[in-house]
Amino acid sequence: MPENKQAEQNQDLAGAPSPEEQEAAQAANEADALTAAQNELAILQAKNTELADNYLRAKAEAENARRRAEEEVAKARKFAVESFAESLLPVTDSLEAGLLQLDATAAQIREGTEATLKQLRTALERNKVLAIEPPAGTRFDPHQHQAISMVPLAPDSTQEANTVVSVLQKGYLIADRVLRPALVTVAAPK
Repeated sequence: MPENKQAEQNQDLAGAPSPEEQEAAQAANEADALTAAQNELAILQAKNTELADNYLRAKAEAENARRRAEEEVAKARKFAVESFAESLLPVTDSLEAGLLQLDATAAQIREGTEATLKQLRTALERNKVLAIEPPAGTRFDPHQHQAISMVPLAPDSTQEANTVVSVLQKGYLIADRVLRPALVTVAAPK
């Protein structure tokens, strides 16, 4: 039996790697791990470079969009009045033509003035400038009306308090924003 044990030990030793073989295997494993880590590092560095490039491109695009928007706003401010002025040119032409008529009758002057006023109203409406002219009895709106005075109502009046009695001067809206409130007289409380 001792021979069998010796044979088994020799067999175990023959099957087991030597310390040199173990070191070589460990070094190979470490080399493989190092190579894998280096490959992963290279991939991550490439991704980092790509992301940094994408970030810089996006930042430049955002800056260009901001600059273009600022330029468009500046142009819009500069030329905002252009359309309005263009629509007023026919009114100017009509007024100048009327002034050249030295021998016009009062009826002709009135007719020309009415036609010119119509042109002006059309030009204002085209540019979203609308009159505020509340009819009598309309509820007073401090956002669109400016009360000049309060008028006591006759005892037999059916008009409610705080309503418009008369318009002294039209107001105007421009695109739903009050350009000038209408000057009105308002019914006083009874």
